[in-house]
Amino acid sequence: MHIQFHGAARTVTGSMHLLQVGDQNILLDCGIYHGRREEARKRNRELPFEASQIDAVVLSHAHIDHSGNLPGLVRQGFSGPIFATHATKSLCHVMLMDSAYIQQRDAEYLNKRKKRKGLPLIEPLYTEEDVRSTSSLMTGVDYGRTIDIVAGIEARFVDAGHILGSASVLLTLREGGETIRLAFTGDLGRPNLPILRDPVFVGGDEGADYVISESTYGGRFHAPVERMRDQLLDPIRRTCERKGKIIIPAFSVGRTQEIVYVLHKLSTEGLIGHLPVFVDSPLSVNVTDVFRKHPECYDEQARAILNAPENNDPFGFETLTYIRNVEESKALNEREGPFVVISASGMCEAGRVVHHLSNSVEDPANMIIIPGYQAEHTLGKKLVVGEEVVNILGEPRSVMAEITVLNSFSGHADRNELLAYLGKFDRRQVRNTFLVHGDEDQCGKLADGLHEQGFSRTLIPARGEKVPLN
Repeated sequence: MHIQFHGAARTVTGSMHLLQVGDQNILLDCGIYHGRREEARKRNRELPFEASQIDAVVLSHAHIDHSGNLPGLVRQGFSGPIFATHATKSLCHVMLMDSAYIQQRDAEYLNKRKKRKGLPLIEPLYTEEDVRSTSSLMTGVDYGRTIDIVAGIEARFVDAGHILGSASVLLTLREGGETIRLAFTGDLGRPNLPILRDPVFVGGDEGADYVISESTYGGRFHAPVERMRDQLLDPIRRTCERKGKIIIPAFSVGRTQEIVYVLHKLSTEGLIGHLPVFVDSPLSVNVTDVFRKHPECYDEQARAILNAPENNDPFGFETLTYIRNVEESKALNEREGPFVVISASGMCEAGRVVHHLSNSVEDPANMIIIPGYQAEHTLGKKLVVGEEVVNILGEPRSVMAEITVLNSFSGHADRNELLAYLGKFDRRQVRNTFLVHGDEDQCGKLADGLHEQGFSRTLIPARGEKVPLN
């Protein structure tokens, strides 16, 4: 038995781990790698294994850095089953179709330039037809149920509390009379996040011999979840007093729905009056529809709102409008404040939010609320660190709007939450803990914390590193 780490190794993107048990090859996640354009294109197109030799895929959740290259895998010859929770299966179809559309549009744009220069044309990483083929291979799995993946490998999915349908997975591996239990956390959420249930410990009663854990915030701390409401309410009130616009760049999956959910509560409590709120992102609208169809993933508070006759939609209230039409989106730029716009992308790098920022960032009456992690070199990061002039759509813009960062809205467990979760494993049983999905410094800080807790061995694998499980 071996595990080989092909993605999310000393970085937070492109989750992909190859598990080999006997002659069976199981892929844990198949995410897109995000990075510099040429490097990303090469890594995503040139898989480090033969796709046709993969027997099955176990998918932790629908975020594109975990699921985004499944259609590429299928395009290159994979035809086996893909196991994921029911909600992840539903989300994946919507998100991968959106990703395919972007791939095709990017290829069309680049090929116009290449054709003029007489350069070779490129193909999209995958197409919408590849996504349809991928969706046909997906098998929905219930939380808590043990299933056979292939001969000699069983899996049990438990709620990871990160996004709708996210799972941690306990794999039982049998080879030559030996039984090994491998725990894969996927991305872990935080206790008490709105909408979703708290993360469930993946070890159960059996525990694990090996653990693959995310480490995104292995050395960082978040503000308490309980501060979400006030952190959002205070800047909204300040902006309303000066009749400004409130622009919230938010990821389409998870963050948008959490913000809408909190605004729903503020609205029903009469704390934001009749403030108009617009969700301006076609993908966010489609994803929210999926959220509505999977209440089995909700926590007790969200289910109570759903079941209350006067407020039966946790993602809707009187002054909330979902926008699909481009003309309606453009009209928001001419509308006088106060009002709220929630729009993708979360790091302000693409999508409709870029146009809203371009039209709003130079007005001191306006507010830009940043509710999540911003990667280096992104427009969102430049706003967070306080750059006075930023380029938006190729034009320099003076940053006059107020910038507010909300760190209580993170969907990832922080250092204390990761250590509390991993601390439930039996140190005498765990032979090694593999730290992935984190920058190297964050992995190292989490490893130090685990050593202090008494875990004797941790490994921060390099990309391509292969480790025996024995």
